[in-house]
Amino acid sequence: MHRKRIGFLSFGHWQPVNGSRTQTARDALVQTIELAVAAEELGIDGAYVRVHHFARQLASPFPLLAAIGARTSRIEIGTAVIDMRYENPLYMAEDAASADLISGGRLQLGVSRGSPEPALRGSESFGYVPGEDETDADLARARTALFRAAIAGAGVARADTGTGQPGAPLAIQPQSPGLADRIWWGSGTRQTAVWTAEQGMNLQSSTLLSEDTGVPFDELQAEQISLYRAAWAAAGWDREPRVSISRSVLPITSDEDRAYFAPRGGADSQDQIGYIDGGIARFGKSYVGEPDVLAEELRRDAAVQEADTLLLTVPNQLGVAYNARMLETIAQHVAPAIGWTPAGRAAA
Repeated sequence: MHRKRIGFLSFGHWQPVNGSRTQTARDALVQTIELAVAAEELGIDGAYVRVHHFARQLASPFPLLAAIGARTSRIEIGTAVIDMRYENPLYMAEDAASADLISGGRLQLGVSRGSPEPALRGSESFGYVPGEDETDADLARARTALFRAAIAGAGVARADTGTGQPGAPLAIQPQSPGLADRIWWGSGTRQTAVWTAEQGMNLQSSTLLSEDTGVPFDELQAEQISLYRAAWAAAGWDREPRVSISRSVLPITSDEDRAYFAPRGGADSQDQIGYIDGGIARFGKSYVGEPDVLAEELRRDAAVQEADTLLLTVPNQLGVAYNARMLETIAQHVAPAIGWTPAGRAAA
């Protein structure tokens, strides 16, 4: 079993309104880099970003990931997730390999079909239109397959011999050894988790599962992880897979915390049932409260126990200092309850 890891996950919201400490797109980008630096100093294991298009949130991830990689030395850098419907797989392969090389092999890329978005068929505005009888999921999976082949060194173009006849197959450059084993698929159902294992990808279990069996969210998610691991073993892959989940964990230790988050302890403290893309879905609850209470609640969370990586969603519009303090509180008073210990803490 992999060592238990924790990381932060930022959506990178920005909004030019009173109270926001992230007013512009530049604020969102620079503050994400600064939070990654602070998280590394705390011994946090990962700095992850969510990718959204046509919204005041983080979008193109690779310049940001490369910048984080250049400013840090140990922390994993990644995505949760990139919507592959929007991506040119070969250009993405070049970007990903470059960011991975800059970081020294620390890239952990979550990819998937994506989630509901502001744009109507937004990927078509980027020029990527599903073929006849092809669904959005089909499009995302096909682009992922080509991307994975490219980062693994497959020939994806023919050399120009100058004779009019194609030459040997050419791979994209640069290549980054080991990156192919650090691709994760964002899964929202038990069935797609099994498919993910069959493809040999790590699993990022979604905060929204697009199915409901009547059991609590954490138990449904734990079942998904169990099915994934069984399918991985059946496929006979020769490495141990990684599994991540994400949670909103908001410790209350000050009047400022109470002002922002104490009112959220009502409906948000329970699982929610809703409808996404015409189907039923179950949403996980938020964890809000005193650190000792949160530690016990997370210790009892079945999926937190099953996953090797816990991504903590951060309220990024409250700024770097606030989020660094929040991560420090979690690292010191909450995360040890789930078996986590800090990695590579910088010398004082």
